[in-house]
Amino acid sequence: MKKITIIILALICSTAALAQNANSSATQTANLNLSDAIEIAFTATGNNSGSVVNLMFNNVNDYANGIESGDYQIRVRSNKKFDIEIEAVDDYFSYSGTTSPAPQMKIKDVLDMKISANNTGGQINSGYHQYKHVDGDHDARILNDCDRGGNQTFSVKYRATPGFSYPAGTYTTTIIYTATQD
Repeated sequence: MKKITIIILALICSTAALAQNANSSATQTANLNLSDAIEIAFTATGNNSGSVVNLMFNNVNDYANGIESGDYQIRVRSNKKFDIEIEAVDDYFSYSGTTSPAPQMKIKDVLDMKISANNTGGQINSGYHQYKHVDGDHDARILNDCDRGGNQTFSVKYRATPGFSYPAGTYTTTIIYTATQD
């Protein structure tokens, strides 16, 4: 009887050991390999389509007082803090019209820009909360130390004051906004 009890006890123990070994697991490592990412783009707001600014001079008051644009919103998405700079591509507007030779209109003498709204968490630099000249000679930092995020926005307005010194025609320039991660 002792042998039978020992055998039954041994069977119960080995069955319990088998039941404990019925569970198994495996591990796996998941790596997220993130890189620095930044994007800047105009958004369509109100009557403004985004990337084209049309300032129409229709009467003498427009020439005497200048024209102000509506707001143009720019969105930045960045996973690091960033700064914003502005620069005109050239020193002079390109001219399309009937006057020959083509008039030479210096951009920084006629076109101004200001930041009209700032939702970036950064600071407006060098007084750009008021109108300042847009310069083709060098980049001008307009926002400093902006927060990272997926919807950091700021808005700009333009003012053009050519006066009466230039003939009719279309004067065009390209303005570049650059977002640079800190």
